[in-house]
Amino acid sequence: MSFESEKQFNDFQHFARGLRRSGEFSIRESNILEQCGTAMMELHLGTRKPQDETEKVFLEQLHSDDVITDPNAKIFKKYLQVIQPRRLHRLCSVGADDEMGATDFGGGSEDSSID
Repeated sequence: MSFESEKQFNDFQHFARGLRRSGEFSIRESNILEQCGTAMMELHLGTRKPQDETEKVFLEQLHSDDVITDPNAKIFKKYLQVIQPRRLHRLCSVGADDEMGATDFGGGSEDSSID
């Protein structure tokens, strides 16, 4: 059988309440990750060699940019995307007053008077 492992896969660093309760994965996906995730992670990191053709196909599809057809590779790729740090784009600049100097936009200047 492919992806055999004695340990159940849990990633409490990224999912403090467990994979099932994270809301990121379906029940089927979380079951597969819990049963086979340790072997998948070892294959991904290179600490384990592929034992059969299924694991070789998993590695090839996981590390290629082509369309993934293997269901195990799809689930593990989704896991890897979920645990990546999210990029945050801000529309305002923080600390601009320190660099450019404070600007008075109010009516507090003495030279501007409306008659």
